[in-house]
This record gives sequence, C-alpha cells and structure tokens, in this order.
Amino acid sequence: MQQALEGIRVLDFTIWQQGPVATTSLADMGAEVIKIEERVGGDPGRGLVWRSDQTPLATYFECHNRNKKGIALDVRKDMGREVIYRLARQADVFVQNFRPGVVERLKIDYKTLSAINPRLIYASATGWGSQGPDVRKPAFDVLAQGRGGMLSVTGEPHEPPPLVQVNGAADWTGGIVLAYGILVALYAREKTGRGQHVDVSLLGAQSWYGQLGLQRALFSGKVPKRVSRKRLGNPLYNVYEASDGKWLVLAALQSQRFWAKFCAQLEIPEVENDARFLGIAERSQHAAALTEMLDQVFKTKPRDEWIRRLESIDMPCAPVQDYGELAADPQMKANGNIIEYDHPIAGPVKLVANPVRLSDTPWQMRMPAPEFGQHTEEVLMETAGLSWEELEQLRAEEVI
Repeated sequence: MQQALEGIRVLDFTIWQQGPVATTSLADMGAEVIKIEERVGGDPGRGLVWRSDQTPLATYFECHNRNKKGIALDVRKDMGREVIYRLARQADVFVQNFRPGVVERLKIDYKTLSAINPRLIYASATGWGSQGPDVRKPAFDVLAQGRGGMLSVTGEPHEPPPLVQVNGAADWTGGIVLAYGILVALYAREKTGRGQHVDVSLLGAQSWYGQLGLQRALFSGKVPKRVSRKRLGNPLYNVYEASDGKWLVLAALQSQRFWAKFCAQLEIPEVENDARFLGIAERSQHAAALTEMLDQVFKTKPRDEWIRRLESIDMPCAPVQDYGELAADPQMKANGNIIEYDHPIAGPVKLVANPVRLSDTPWQMRMPAPEFGQHTEEVLMETAGLSWEELEQLRAEEVI
C-alpha cells in the first residue's frame, strides 16, 4: 500500500533529538529519509545508550531514527560537500539542527543548496531562533523548558527546584512543529513550484506550546505562577493518592454536575452537605480544606477501586500510570499504539507506534534505525549516481 509521503526524499543532517524527531515523523509516513552523519563519531545521540537485559538496542537512537537510511560522510572536505550537492539535486527536503553559522561555514546553507535546487525545502531547527543576540548560544531540551516558561509553572510553589519534564518535552514539541512546517512548505510548493526556508526554534515552539500562559501575560499583565495541588480552585480537577500508593487524576470541569454522586461514591455525605462545599464558589474558596479531606478519603481504598466507582457515575478520571502500566494498557493494544517488529539484530521487539492514523495511507515500520554508515554505498551509488571508482576515491580520501 502506498504511503502518504512516498516519493518524498529527505536529507537528514540532524543530531540529538529535535531534528531527528521531525525527520522520523516524515519517515514513518513513507518519505525516503537519508540520515547524514559525521564520518567520525556520527550522531552524538548514539552515545546515549539506555539498554536493557531484553534487547541490545539503544533506546534513544532507535526511536529517533527508525525508517531511515544512514550514511557517514565528512562534509568538511570539498569532496564531501560535492556529495551533498549531488544528493540535494535529487532531494525534496534538507533538514539541519546545528547552531546558526555552522552550515554556512560548511557551505551547505539554505542560500547554497537552494541555488542548486530551487524546489528544495530547507528546514532549520534552532535553539533560540535565527535572529537576536543569543542565536549562537548552546540550546538543549531542558534549557528551552526553562527559558520557554514551562519550568515556571511546574511543581509545588516555594519548593524548588521546578519539575523538569522528562523524555525531551521541548525537543519533541520542536520536532513535531518542524515536521508540520515542512509539510506546509511541501504543500505550498505544489502551488508555487518553489521551495523555501522553514525555521523553527525550541524557544518559539515552547512559547507556542505554552501560549495559554503566555497569552494571559500578554493580555492581562498577570504572570501565571506555580499553584499547589492543595489550593487548586477546583478540587475535583486534581490528583490523589490511593491506599496502594498509586495515584489517580480527576478532571470534573463541571464539578457541580458530579458533586452529589461523587460524594456518594466516596461515602462522605457529611462533606456533600457541608456549607463550605455546597457550590462551585464555596469549594473554590475552601479548596485547601476540601483537598485535605479528599486526600484522607482516597487513601482508604486502592486506585483501581476508585477508578471503578467514579467511572460508574461517568465522572472524568484516569489512573496515573507508570510506563510499565502504559505498556500493558489494553487501550494501547486495542488502538495499535504499540506494535511488534522483527528487528534484524534484536529479533522480535515491541515499538511505540506513530499516533497518526490514516485510513488509506497508514504509517509503516519499514526498517530500524541504521547502523553507523550502513547505507553509504547504496545511497551514493543509487541516489547520488557515483561510480564504484568514485566511491573508492572517497574512501581513500577519508571522506566516507
């Protein structure tokens, strides 16, 4: 079955996480993604090795680079750059996430490559943007979470440090936004016939992701602060610990609709009729006292028992699951969010699926993340059109 992006060729000159997330998103949907790594060392993301007893695979690199071909090339040498130019003539998209100034020094910047191929979409993932005094400062996921406002609203107030969002929250946001920008540019090219430069920064993506808080500051001048879970205005929109040490989360935005049934399920009629908690305004005014009461009640039964009770009255709630529980969640299995794949090295493994579901052109797991330089000869001969003699020369000059 043909995939949505089949026929689109992407040159992936990215490292770590933000850029590779964007290109993997495209590769999942059928784009031919050629990952270009530095000849010595390659993507430093290969060095983050989180292996388990169950598989020899490195989690970080594998999940950010699946469905790609990989080549190793010294782009600092003239002959290496010539290879990039030959590949760029045949490409639809070029993606890079180096600090501003790096690709210019390497002579593989937007101006250079677009002159070679005017239809090329050139995508840059930066840390702090392409303009301003800080463009060349180093940027990593957690730095963007900090500067982008996210860390200012996570965790309990007056209890430093702020809670860092794990799993590369800023990198993933930036990567998905970059993939979105690339797709928009490809669609525009269908109408204009011209490529263009797509520029997405971690800072810009974080400000977009957190725009509810940022927009509030822009409109009212009031800066959102960290709020204790004990003082949330709606105690029925909160997290609680059960007797088994597990947590559940409630999301009853229309709290008055559920109040009587909620109290019945928790077996607290005295709380239901307490004058401090009769209405939304009263519960908000006395949120700390009510939350403290609910903390004690929820600790009397296991989490799953509370979930069962609250679901019986159709109250929005969910377990706070760890990743082991998530992996075994029957809803994940029913929706194909985890797939089984026969890895050529590790054998049968389970992988996290792409969440986008297309009825006619679905995503496919075609190949694992490439071994270092695995497809160098194949790509340079079949895509760049180099001869075997030229390959031998590149090898002798230590370009590949």
